[in-house]
Amino acid sequence: MTESWSTFRELLIPESDLARSGRGKALEAALRTAIREGRLPQGTRLPSTRDLAGQLGLSRGTVTAGYAQLVAEGYLQARHGSGTTVACTPSPVANRSVPADVVPGWRFDLRPGLPALGAFPRADWQAASRAGLAALSDDELGYPDPAGLPALRTELAGYLGRVRAVAAADVLITHGVAESETLIARVLRDAGHRAIAVEDPTHPGSAESFAANGLTPVPVPVDEHGLRVDLLARTGCRVVLVTSAHQFPLGVVLSPERRRALVAWARDRDGLILEDDYDAEHRYDRPAVCSTQVLDSERVVYLGSVSKVLAPALRLGWMVVPPALRDRLVDRKRLSDLGCSPLPQAALAHLVRSGGYDRHLRRTRLLYRRRRDALLAAVDAELPDWRPHGVAAGLHLVLRLPDGTDDAALQLRLAKRGVNAPALSGYALTRAPFPGLVVGYAALSPDRLRGAVREMADAVRSRGGRRT
Repeated sequence: MTESWSTFRELLIPESDLARSGRGKALEAALRTAIREGRLPQGTRLPSTRDLAGQLGLSRGTVTAGYAQLVAEGYLQARHGSGTTVACTPSPVANRSVPADVVPGWRFDLRPGLPALGAFPRADWQAASRAGLAALSDDELGYPDPAGLPALRTELAGYLGRVRAVAAADVLITHGVAESETLIARVLRDAGHRAIAVEDPTHPGSAESFAANGLTPVPVPVDEHGLRVDLLARTGCRVVLVTSAHQFPLGVVLSPERRRALVAWARDRDGLILEDDYDAEHRYDRPAVCSTQVLDSERVVYLGSVSKVLAPALRLGWMVVPPALRDRLVDRKRLSDLGCSPLPQAALAHLVRSGGYDRHLRRTRLLYRRRRDALLAAVDAELPDWRPHGVAAGLHLVLRLPDGTDDAALQLRLAKRGVNAPALSGYALTRAPFPGLVVGYAALSPDRLRGAVREMADAVRSRGGRRT
């Protein structure tokens, strides 16, 4: 045995931990951590329960129970006559690769799409999780309904009806808008579709998802009134993805005239509209416009999620689908993953039912409005020739740069200073309408936002006023 057990106490369990109650749990946690971190390699023989109990000042029964728990978890193995040894050494968590789109060390991360994660209602979610679990029947702990937990579907139907005027006759639960788009793409591909019209500029993830699932994204320009519906017929597509309440990333609203024209296009072409209502609840100057789905629930698939309201980590979203697509989408969801976990669904159902979801929205609207105001005031003071584009809504805005600016080059210059501010040109499938930066403000405090703008201004001044 290579380990010196005379130092086992200092190696695994600090004196402060042993001084507290629950020392058996402390022993379990210390052994588990030492194995996971590789400090106790596979095959290491542990001291007998009597020996270890004496060294650590614990009862033998406490050590025996700790060993038994770790044997049950697969970390240890016990063989009669051979003692207890380490069964395996998992790869340390620290060795896992960092996703390519996550760059550690940003001084100011202004990526769009992130809410204030520090404002997540942890206590409310914990209470909702307990209440939701208590409300689940034994049968509901089995394999889930692939359409989603009935309680959540009912609550969302009521919520979407009163908040977004959605005719929510049938709500399907997914792991978010990304999965919803994937499921729809596969159903459409099976039905013979080969292309889908998308706004230009757009979220690159949507275009990539459709392409990966057999639908070629066909760009349609966006102007100050939203999607150029008059150009849809030229694409030959019969399906279109729109962000009508708050276009991503430009932040404009699809005008009432174009909404009506869009629905008329779908009826004339026997087409389908996918409406991604990703952050419509966050409007700061007036009530948000109603969904396009209210104009024709037979031609519009309504998509939403909790990612912009609560947190992306929850991975919960929904589709409100026309009856003609319902069974095919549910079957595709069943074949994909059998359905979403009922436990977070039950928690979300309780949070909506109890009013916690609405309370959180009211709090964060005020929070995000203050942060947006702070960002715009700083830009006006430091960079007066940069202009905001779009309506007062959502979790991001576009800063329009002076004509002739190379926004991609500016993005790289800012990155070297630790500022993550994506260029508008990076969201264009053809060509961006103007140079700009797509700036998320929800995740940073007003002071941090002011610091980010000062850094941007310094970057511009350091170039002597040059635009590239």
